[in-house]
Amino acid sequence: MAQLECNLRQNRDACTCTYEPCSRKGRCCECISYHRAHGELPGCLFPPQAERTYDRSLRRFLQAHAR
Repeated sequence: MAQLECNLRQNRDACTCTYEPCSRKGRCCECISYHRAHGELPGCLFPPQAERTYDRSLRRFLQAHAR
């Protein structure tokens, strides 16, 4: 079975997360696993203004998309 590789450069270019010191930026599978383990969602799922709050909770996600 072929091993899939991460498209790090493309992922970093497309990443909308504004948390710059993040070591997972561009490593989407690591980002999703990290936030899931903390009961959160990754920043890329939030609209820009909600993402900038760094509140990655499901409650904030639902509020942001309820409008």
